[in-house]
Amino acid sequence: MLKTAALAFAALCTFAAPALAEQAAKPPMTVYKSPSCGCCGGWIDHMRAAGYQIEAKDTDAMNTVKELMGVPVDMASCHTATIDGYLIEGHVPADAVDKLLAERPKATGLAVPGMPIGSPGMEAANGQTEPYTAMLFNRDGTARPFVEYGQ
Repeated sequence: MLKTAALAFAALCTFAAPALAEQAAKPPMTVYKSPSCGCCGGWIDHMRAAGYQIEAKDTDAMNTVKELMGVPVDMASCHTATIDGYLIEGHVPADAVDKLLAERPKATGLAVPGMPIGSPGMEAANGQTEPYTAMLFNRDGTARPFVEYGQ
């Protein structure tokens, strides 16, 4: 019985250790958001579930935050995050952030402009979704598609 339990534990460690190491390896993220925004909290929950360590900072000056950080107006959404030298603007899915950090493209950040229905934090009770694109952007306003969802 003890040998069986030890083998089961060893097998569990073999499969769980890489997942735990991947989560531990993700850099910390700081999220700037309005204190009254519920969808921002939903996005933070999504990112935490994906293994990101989040420090949330409430502010009533989100437009100032975006301007100082260099978020182009046409890329704006409700919250702005910083992670490992990049900006994350709006309801960007965790898998797109994972891809950004793995590929490390030359860019200011990644944005899901607006607040598309069905994006993380913007889920609809009836399951409705709309297509949207995570855009790679630069301070000068140039942008290109990075990951498409629901196309």
